[in-house]
Amino acid sequence: MSALPRRYAVHLHLSGGQSETVHFHTLEAFQQWYGSVLNASAPDTFVNVPLADLEGEYLVVRPAAVIGIHVEPKFNALDE
Repeated sequence: MSALPRRYAVHLHLSGGQSETVHFHTLEAFQQWYGSVLNASAPDTFVNVPLADLEGEYLVVRPAAVIGIHVEPKFNALDE
């Protein structure tokens, strides 16, 4: 039986050299959000990135500023 991740850490690498980490509870939730980034009307419009730990709070980025995304499954609650 394979282990299922408890959540997914998504590391956003931004064009200014910054790196932000946000968490999604399911891979499907990440894929739905990422689909909205790909379908943004223009690359310079703002897109909300939900902060899973804080209800109703978002990180706001421009899709053109995201130069890399690393999705990391987290299997343990103690993973940081």
